[in-house]
Amino acid sequence: MSSAPGPSREPPRYLSKAEAEAIEKELLEDYRFGRQQLIEIWGHACAMAVTKVPLPSLPRKQPTVLVVCGPAQNGAIGLVCARHLRIFDYEPTIFYPKRSPDPLYRDFTTQCEKMDIPFLSYLPTEVQLINDAYNAVVDAVLGAEAELGEGRGPCAGILATLKHVRIPIVSLDVPSGWDVEAGSSSGISPDVLVSLMAPKQCARRFLGRQHFVAGRFVPYDVQKKFELNPPEYPGTECVVPL
Repeated sequence: MSSAPGPSREPPRYLSKAEAEAIEKELLEDYRFGRQQLIEIWGHACAMAVTKVPLPSLPRKQPTVLVVCGPAQNGAIGLVCARHLRIFDYEPTIFYPKRSPDPLYRDFTTQCEKMDIPFLSYLPTEVQLINDAYNAVVDAVLGAEAELGEGRGPCAGILATLKHVRIPIVSLDVPSGWDVEAGSSSGISPDVLVSLMAPKQCARRFLGRQHFVAGRFVPYDVQKKFELNPPEYPGTECVVPL
């Protein structure tokens, strides 16, 4: 006996930078989430998204993933993502050229080091070396908190290399080099986007293969207040494709 179809869901809301910052502020101040707690939730969800991405095969038993981390919050999320990928029997390698002095970020770094996750001292400029060594790249260089001009600063060389890799790139929240709202034709072009909390406005311009949302943890009252219209999360899933 088939059940009658339920009411259609409203499409998810695409957030401006100010709206995303307001939600994060409410979670931190009103709901008493800790920064470490949020970064841990997001990093775990990003690792879960990576496990759902079909990856090109290499002659290794475990998938290898290069996680490229910037100095700010998105980089910290990348560190947590790498740690969880290691727990999931992936073989992550981290490139973290500008380490943050933030004690919390140093703790995330130590956790990765204690789990014997290798750190690269430099990013190969020969793109084929990256294509041959890894199944995928996680872009955790710049995020929603970054200003567009940062992609033209010290990160320019990293973005120039990532633009030419041929293996899948998974961007966390906002592809590096993109404006949170307008997107960018000069940034990288990821195959996969993992939106944190809710999609940002730039995600409307995402043309890759898969777009995941990791927002199940957002309290119901916050979802209603900001009219997030989240997708349905079946079972115990914490990240789902749009």
